[in-house]
Amino acid sequence: METTSRRRSRRLELRTTAEERDIIDRAVAATGTDLTDFVVTHAYDAARRVLADRDSFELGPEALKAWEDVNTRPARELPGLRRLMERPSPFDG
Repeated sequence: METTSRRRSRRLELRTTAEERDIIDRAVAATGTDLTDFVVTHAYDAARRVLADRDSFELGPEALKAWEDVNTRPARELPGLRRLMERPSPFDG
């Protein structure tokens, strides 16, 4: 994420424990960045990881072929599943 080329205009406030803030401050110093860049960059990266399997589904060429193979093969007859689906629902009153 390129943070220096965009102007930040939204404010984010958060509270930490003394221990959390100490660790964050040490990490900021170790990376040679400032607190805002450190927190925003890492929060943004964490948010993208959390949303990765919810927003997009990307596969490499081999995995894409395997996915397509699975999804284009004919459906199998599963007698047990068919019997289950033909049973009346216990929720119908």
